[in-house]
Amino acid sequence: MSQHKIIAMWSGPRNISTAMMYAFGSRADCEAWDEPFYGFSLMAKGNDHPMRDEIIAAMETDWDKLVIKCTTPSAKPLLYQKHMTHHMLEGYDRSFILQLSNAFLIRDPARVLASYAQKWVDVDLRAIGFIQQAEIFDMVADKLGHAPPVIDADDILENPRAMLIKLCSALGIAFDEAMLKWEKGPKHFDGVWAPHWYNAAWESEGFTPQPRKPLPDLPTPLASIADAARPYYERLKQHALAP
Repeated sequence: MSQHKIIAMWSGPRNISTAMMYAFGSRADCEAWDEPFYGFSLMAKGNDHPMRDEIIAAMETDWDKLVIKCTTPSAKPLLYQKHMTHHMLEGYDRSFILQLSNAFLIRDPARVLASYAQKWVDVDLRAIGFIQQAEIFDMVADKLGHAPPVIDADDILENPRAMLIKLCSALGIAFDEAMLKWEKGPKHFDGVWAPHWYNAAWESEGFTPQPRKPLPDLPTPLASIADAARPYYERLKQHALAP
């Protein structure tokens, strides 16, 4: 394994992204970083979100400084960055992403919206990140000349060990059994917003295989958003690591 690899995992909200961060954060050789651009996004867009003022106060909100931090290796061999694609606002230079080892975590939009609506009612297509995820995927794929690693949340939940092995292989790192388990409760690398969003993750103790559930029924407004997001999801799904 090469030293000092920076892994950027790109997803929208409610994509089991926190559990994935916990998996990597459980490795002794890995430092985890939770949503580096969250405070920047809230400051720059001025949008409302739970704990908005606390998040902005707790975080670096300067784009250029964040870019430097994101491209600076950790003291540990691995630095895992959990990124929300909708934090990559239009008008800002995303080219720093090409310096990172990028992977893409996808989830069916119906599952995303059903979960998101339990936490926050103000949601639209751009808030769940599918458009931005496709844009970032295209940029990375164009640079590489091939598709970067894509992994579907349903596949991870159904067969976590096998899918994490495949993901690690695609990233050029060794799989670590520690990725399957973590202790209940908050983690030292959780963002300040964790009390609002991470209650389910805090109750979990790791990945255990779960049977795939039927897609949830959505009310008409959310179903319309899911329909609009589906083409972006299906396009990346074509490149997902096989179960």
